[in-house]
Formats: sequence, structure tokens, C-alpha cells
Amino acid sequence: MDELARIVRDEGAVVLAALVRGTGRLDLAEDATQDALEKALLTWPAAGIPDNPRAWLIVAARRRAIDIMRREALRPVKEASFEIDVAENTDLLSLIFMCCHPALAVEAQVVLALRTLGGLSTADVARALLVPEATVAKRLTRAKQKIQQARIPYRVPPGAELPARLHGVAATVYLIFNEGYTNGAPLLVGEAIRLARLLARLMPDEPAALGLLALLLLQDSRRDARLSPAGDPVLLADQDRSRWDRAAIREGVTVLGTALRRSPDRPDRYAVQAAIAACHALSPSYDRTGWGAVISWYDVLLTVHDTPVARLNRAAAVAERDGPAAALPLVEAITALGSYPWWHATRAELLLRLGRPAEARAAFDAALALDLAPPARAHLESRRLLTST
Repeated sequence: MDELARIVRDEGAVVLAALVRGTGRLDLAEDATQDALEKALLTWPAAGIPDNPRAWLIVAARRRAIDIMRREALRPVKEASFEIDVAENTDLLSLIFMCCHPALAVEAQVVLALRTLGGLSTADVARALLVPEATVAKRLTRAKQKIQQARIPYRVPPGAELPARLHGVAATVYLIFNEGYTNGAPLLVGEAIRLARLLARLMPDEPAALGLLALLLLQDSRRDARLSPAGDPVLLADQDRSRWDRAAIREGVTVLGTALRRSPDRPDRYAVQAAIAACHALSPSYDRTGWGAVISWYDVLLTVHDTPVARLNRAAAVAERDGPAAALPLVEAITALGSYPWWHATRAELLLRLGRPAEARAAFDAALALDLAPPARAHLESRRLLTST
């Protein structure tokens, strides 16, 4: 049964992509594909999985689409639009770029990607994102209406547009991953990695696709060590590295090597972030981390993706190599993160290490006044207690 569910899930996106190409309508294609998948789950356990599951599903979905269009008194679908030998890569890429089109709001891109590319139900998406199911349904409806009204094209962007659009897709996938990683939602983490694998398989020469997959694998490799038995966050320095997923690390490092070879002159920002993650993943212990290498990779990152958060993370690495006195001026020079709790928290930690508890307490208070997930809030509250001793 697990194999059946896996096949249906994996082929669902391919069938949907073919149906969108054939009908030009995402809503119709979704209905027809869902009907075909439900039929497969009902009939295959008794009849057996067909030799060509994809062909079976496309035929079933095609018939359902024609029925729906006839019922709506629309022009019948052309037979040529539903060739069984679909152009899988082009169809799937077209669907990905349509779901992650910049004309759609980011939250709409997320739910559309999870619903159409991930095959999750509306209820599953709602539970994973911690929002009401009605909210997800509204976002999906608005996204589909926007696709129709704005005539968002179902195609892979031309060469000149591709780099920017690909980074937009990668940003959406990374956002899904980060939501799951931060909030302890393994469903989102798994979907993000699955989408990153799909993107890397469809675009094996694109360093952004490869770098994204490497980054997600390396970050997720620490999953089992990130929380204590009580559910509290465990800092990187205190994690039991024997619990890290070595298979994920090996795969991530291998994919990273390919990504870096694909962009020798100007590394992609996701590949550079993956290189930083690899420095941690390959270190036998926290105190043996190659902080010089970490800082060097952050220097590279700032040449291709200079953001305040990247500068903050670089400053944290400087604190480990050169001490808090060297890092504090770097943190305080970053003026764009006043509403970012981890800027205040980083500053608080450095002040605490410098023996300035009153200032550290004020910085912790500033961080705690901002929006934080419950585990992160609990951690900062425990750190704040140290300023009173």
C-alpha cells in the first residue's frame, strides 16, 4: 500500500502538468487529476498496479476532463493535447513556474505549490501552516483567479528571465522549508525537500536548483539533534553530532560539489549558503569548527547576496573565531534589523560574554518584545536569567 501511495503521489504532479497543458485551465486540470488519482487508489489494490501507471492516470484524467468540459458546454478537448508520451520535464517546469509566478502573493505561491506540486489536501496544508482551512481555501481560490485574470503563462521562462525566476521559485521552496524547520512541522520540511529534489532533477545544470537541494539536505541533517527530549531548542554548540543524519550530509556535500562546479566564476547564493552549512556538518565538534572557512564563505555570500541577516550571521562567526569584542561593532553597525529579534539576541549574547549584564538584559528584553515562536522565546527567557546572576 505504501508503494501504491508513493506512485500515485509521484505521478500526480506529472499528470496535473500534462492536463494543464492540454486544457489551459488549472482548476479543471486539478479536478480531473484528483478524480483519476482517487480511481487509482480504489481500483489498483485489487486489479494490480498497471505496467504504465502514468499512462493509465493520464487517460483517466483526460476522460474526466472531457466529461467536465462537455458538461460545461465547452468545446471538446483536442485529442492531440493528451498524448501519453508527455514532455514531462517541460510540463512540470511550466507548472512550477506558474505556481511560483511573481505576480502571485508569496503566501499564495506557498499554498499553490503545496497543493498542486506536493499533492497535499487543503486540510493538510492548513495544518502544516498553522492557519484555518478556510484561509488556505481562499488563498487557493484567489491564486487560481489571479492566474486566469492576469493570464499568467504556462511556460518555462525564456533565457533572459530564467535566473531571476528560478531564484523566485527557490525562495518559495526555501520559505516552505523554513516554516517547517522553525515551527517543527516535518510535513513542510519533507515537501520542501521533495520539491527541491524535483527542481534539481528537472534542471540538473542550474546551480541554484542544486545549491537549494544541498542547503536543505545539510540543514535538515541536524533535525534529530535540534530539540531536547522536552522539546526545547538545542544550540548547535550543544547538539549530539552522533544523531546527525550522515547519509543526508554525504548527499548534500555531493550535490554541493556539483553546484559549485556549475558556477566557478560567480557561485550561486544557495550553493554558498550550503557551503557554510557543510563547514558545520563536516566539523567533528563545535570547538573544532573551521571558523575561518565559515567567515570566508560569508565573505563570498556578501558578494552575491548582501543582506543584513547574512552580515549578522557573519558577525556571529567572527565572535567564535576572534571573540565578542571583535564581533559587537559588526553587529551594531547593522542598522536594518531593529525589528528582527535575533539581531537583539545576538547583541545580548555578545554583551553577556563581555561582562555587561545590564546592557545584555535590555537587549534580551528588546528581542522578547518581538514576535517569536514559543521554543525560541523560552530559550531567550532562560538566557536572560543569566544577566541577573
